[in-house]
Formats: sequence, C-alpha cells, structure tokens
Amino acid sequence: MREWLVLGDLRCKMVEQKIFGMWDISEVQVNDMGLKAVINLDYKPILKTQGKIRSKYYQAKVNIIERFSNLVTLSGHRGKKHKIELGRLTGKYEHQMRTMIEMFKILEKQTGKNPIQVLVTAIENAAPRDEVTTIEYGGARYPQAVDVAPLRRVSLALRNIVRGASDKAFGKKKKLAQALAEEVKLAYDLNMESAALKKKNEVEKQADSAR
Repeated sequence: MREWLVLGDLRCKMVEQKIFGMWDISEVQVNDMGLKAVINLDYKPILKTQGKIRSKYYQAKVNIIERFSNLVTLSGHRGKKHKIELGRLTGKYEHQMRTMIEMFKILEKQTGKNPIQVLVTAIENAAPRDEVTTIEYGGARYPQAVDVAPLRRVSLALRNIVRGASDKAFGKKKKLAQALAEEVKLAYDLNMESAALKKKNEVEKQADSAR
C-alpha cells in the first residue's frame, strides 16, 4: 500500500510539472548563466499571481510565461506616445492564455521541440548586453555605454518580441498568436529578420560607439 502511495505521488508530481497540462516545464533549461536567476521556471497550476508579489525584484519571482502573457495585452510606450495596439486583449486573462496556448502549439509544430524551451532560448538570444545612458559632466551631457542588468535584459527581450509581433499582426489578417510564434522562432533561430534581434543589434552598436 505504501509503495502504491509513493508511486502515486511521483505520478502526480510528473503531471503537475506540465504547463497547461501539455508541456513539461521541468525539463526546460536556461543556458545563459547571467539570466538563470531572473528567468523563473517554477511550476504553478494557474499562471496568475494577481499582483500579490511586491518584493523589490518581484518580476524574477513571476513565471516567465505569465510575464510574457502580461506584455501581450499591451506592448507599451513607443517613444513618448502610449499606443494601445491590442486593446481587445487588455485585462482579459482567458484570452491571454488562449493566445499563449495557440502560440505554443504553432511553435511545437514548427520546431518539434518543447515550445517553452524555444521561448526561453529566444529570450536569451534577444536579450541585449549593453545599452546607452546619458551622463552629465561639467554642464554637458554625454552618451555612455553601460552593462544591462539581468532583470532588465529579460524585460527588454520580452518587450521587443511582443512589439515585433504586434507590428506584424495589428491591422492585418495574421493572428496575434501566429505573429508571436513567428517572432519567437526567428529569435530562436538567430534570424536577423527578427525585430527583437534587430533592436538588440542596434542598441549594442550604439553602446560600442559610446565607449
């Protein structure tokens, strides 16, 4: 009886590790050591923190899929303008997750791999290492290259992936899930047609010239 209970617990643990009941998150690995502490792959039955985490580095405690889905609702500012591009999904948790599931299914079909691993690798590839800030010295301002913090690297990668997909889907026949899958796959393959990789390359070139 005891052996049966132990076996049952092991089976439950194996099942519980599957996000949306389909993809095993326990086998996903982060290869970039600088991002390992800030890409959260902890399993939760429901990817919804409801804003309960309020620590200093709270984003590192939120599952990476939830962070990604939250950005999908609204890709954010473009320059000084706040452009609402995906208003249909704003605040709709069920719609967000349906979009995530559809995107993961497309990625799995195209790559034949665990789509969560594809997403994590795409984030690693699209995360910039350097960027430019402005310093003031003697009343004059100068551009200065700085290293990007790990948490900001992930945030920038996610933001650029969502913005690239949003531009491809907004006002067009292509569905958002298809555009997201296309952008993630391009970043995963290190294809420079990816908007996120283009942005990363542009920022790092600016940082090189400001050294």
